Amino acid sequence: MPAPRIKSPRLLLAESGADRAGHGLKRTMGLFQLVCFGVGAIVGTGIFVGLSDSVAQAGPAVVVSFVLAAITCVLTAFAFAELGGAIPVSGSSYSFAYAGLGETTAFLVGWCLLLEYGVSVSAVAVGWSQYVNELLHSLTGLQLPAALSAGPGDGGMVNLPAVVVIALASLLLVRGVRESARATAAMAVLKLAVLVAFCAIGFTAFKHGHLTPFSPAGLGGIGAGTTAAFFSYIGFDAITTAGEEAKNPRRDIPVAILVCIGLVTLLYCAVALAAIGAIGGKEVAGRPAALSYVVNAVTGSSVGGAVIAFGAVVAIASVVLAVMYGQTRILMSMSRDGLVPRVFEKVSPKTSTPVAGTLIVGAVFALPAAFASLDAVVNLCTIGTLATMAAVNVSVIALRRREPGLGRSFRVPLYPLVPLLGVACCLYLMYETGRQTWIQFAAFLAAGLLLYVLYGRRNSRLAARAGAVTEAAGPAESVAVTEAAGSTAPVAVTVPGLAGEPLTPDAAGARPPTA
Repeated sequence: MPAPRIKSPRLLLAESGADRAGHGLKRTMGLFQLVCFGVGAIVGTGIFVGLSDSVAQAGPAVVVSFVLAAITCVLTAFAFAELGGAIPVSGSSYSFAYAGLGETTAFLVGWCLLLEYGVSVSAVAVGWSQYVNELLHSLTGLQLPAALSAGPGDGGMVNLPAVVVIALASLLLVRGVRESARATAAMAVLKLAVLVAFCAIGFTAFKHGHLTPFSPAGLGGIGAGTTAAFFSYIGFDAITTAGEEAKNPRRDIPVAILVCIGLVTLLYCAVALAAIGAIGGKEVAGRPAALSYVVNAVTGSSVGGAVIAFGAVVAIASVVLAVMYGQTRILMSMSRDGLVPRVFEKVSPKTSTPVAGTLIVGAVFALPAAFASLDAVVNLCTIGTLATMAAVNVSVIALRRREPGLGRSFRVPLYPLVPLLGVACCLYLMYETGRQTWIQFAAFLAAGLLLYVLYGRRNSRLAARAGAVTEAAGPAESVAVTEAAGSTAPVAVTVPGLAGEPLTPDAAGARPPTA
């Protein structure tokens, strides 16, 4: 059996740090911007729109569901923090899997990330449309016609607001990462302020009786609520996609990840308690624009609801912006490796952003947001995200064994217990998605594997350069190449241009960096 194609962390770092004729990214994001970017990617539809779905599953025990979902995220966040600090590149989970588990797994992880980000952006854009209508109704008494505010599956023709928010995010991302980071930071601060204000209003009407029965559906309801609540946390991994644009990624990325998860968990639990304590779980369950409804019910005025709706419009727009940013950077990394078309790796020398890739991503995401009903694939998105998180935990273990000397600014505590628990929690939540979702996921992975065989494997720059290095090996070049066929042992290759550092077989897959 051939050895897996594994790209070493040293090569990933050398390749991402090279500035090839103005095609590099600029390091402009500090710790505050990274934290705001993480909050911007996480807090949005999951709490403003999805809270009602989670409450419908678990009742007041949705607070426990949020905590359980957070535990899964925290366990994996440790893994992301270690790898994000050790390998600060744009590829996030994809690059971590490439270094730890090999090219085939990395491609499937990237394939799952396309699903995660694609569905989440489209679903978030649809949620944005709901709150735009709520805001218009609060301010003017008018609403957009159903034909222009919902897709065919939801009783309309086209969801125009969803297309608008994706288009605006695309244009801002094209302008530059500095502008995008500033906008994301401003929106993150605003939506945190709005949610804190919501909690203050909700707790003024808090009644303990609204929390009983605490868990009407028992442990099964809490488990189902945890799976639903997990969608509210999707996006924290996007912080690691800023690895090539952070000023001090080895220090700031681990800190930003852990701060975001802790802050978001406290906020979600407080919002859920305030909403249910104010009007009761039955009133919250299944209600669109639930937070605005709670504020209107408590204050007896539509003014407070309008403020919440405005906060939701801003919050959800920031999620679209942050998640689309992450998607373009992952595609850029995959394109750099030859696994997807080269158009995604081209960076404008004027704006230092992948302009063509961003516009393509925006157009692709806008289509399902405009016309499709996404409820059927939200669980598919969840299971794909959980599979990706499990792969990152396994990658930590693999790299601890293969690269013990790798510089790590943060280490997963209680290793290997924590990453193993992370894998176990991910598998449990994957199980809770149900049999139908597993069938869909298996078909989705099969399609990804077919795409890899037909395109990715044939165009892999890792394999192409490996062949070139092997053919060029000889005493005159002082290139030592060891045949690895049938073995999983790394190949020692010394390639000029990397300060004489020995690289594993993946040296064959990357373009040599230039000074």
